[in-house]
Amino acid sequence: MSPDHPPGLDLDRLRGLLDRERPGLVHGPLTGRLIEGGRSNLTYAVSDGASKWVVRRPPLGHVLATAHDMKREHRVISALHPTDVPVPRPVLLCENEEVLGSPFYVMEFVEGIPYRTADQLAPLGAERTRGAVLSLVDTLVDLHAVDPAEVGLADFGRPEGFLDRQLRRWGKQLDASRNRELDGVDELHAALGRQLPQSPAPAVVHGDYRLDNVLIGDDDRIKAILDWEMSTLGDPLTDLGLLVMYSMPLDMPDSPVSTTAEAPGHPDPADLVERYAARSGRDVSAVSWYTAFAWFKLAVILEGIHYRYTLGQTVGRGFDRIGDLVPVFIEHGLTTLKAGLQEG
Repeated sequence: MSPDHPPGLDLDRLRGLLDRERPGLVHGPLTGRLIEGGRSNLTYAVSDGASKWVVRRPPLGHVLATAHDMKREHRVISALHPTDVPVPRPVLLCENEEVLGSPFYVMEFVEGIPYRTADQLAPLGAERTRGAVLSLVDTLVDLHAVDPAEVGLADFGRPEGFLDRQLRRWGKQLDASRNRELDGVDELHAALGRQLPQSPAPAVVHGDYRLDNVLIGDDDRIKAILDWEMSTLGDPLTDLGLLVMYSMPLDMPDSPVSTTAEAPGHPDPADLVERYAARSGRDVSAVSWYTAFAWFKLAVILEGIHYRYTLGQTVGRGFDRIGDLVPVFIEHGLTTLKAGLQEG
């Protein structure tokens, strides 16, 4: 397909749907392009030459159970859009697989930068970088302060036994993608299960909260939180643990998955935890467990992506090196969990 007609996006069928469901929205022929950077659901930028939108759909091949749920993503951004939490305006949800071959949704295009690497952050300078990352924490506190019942999300998840179910779920996801030996992964999974912390009051959880899943504007403010495919009601500290994990260097040159930790001015993990605790009022003493769980969860996600790559079912660049990262994430998880036990 041409760059304006990427795989998984039938622009003629999309235009027909939008004309029927949102008459007057589109004013010219549609062009589209795959937005690089996503490793799971596919994201496309679509334009009629005057206005721009974003289309989200599942990957073209192997799909794990409960993953890539377009209806959930659309529901949560629709619920949060009227609040102070910055999310794109939802446009349309389509569950008819005849249009694009899978369910998908359309949302507004928000201008902003998803900073993925320390090199991308460096031109901001130390002060602006620190401010941008700390605003990431503040926005997370705002998300966790939303009352789910007030925005129609009271039944968006089952908070009781959340961490136990999460461990079992990601264990099953790992089993669904197992195609090679991974030293230490079962040890990490079992150790996390033995040391489950007591969860605080439940909140809306993003599930993949990090700097490159938000768009930052020219004023260094967060314009939109993206990629809600793992959102639910549950333990808010799982979001904090993931944010801490992404604030640690991977020590792996040319990694296809980057952290921004080495950018000048980037706050230390301890700074992020302290700011979250001060602004949210939550007990964060078990943050090492949540960070180790984040390493485990990302190892499982990357293994699933690696599996799809081996089947030839990925679209985009960098997938050939994803598999090398999985053992690194497992080792970091084991190290973090052991360090937390020693501190405790």
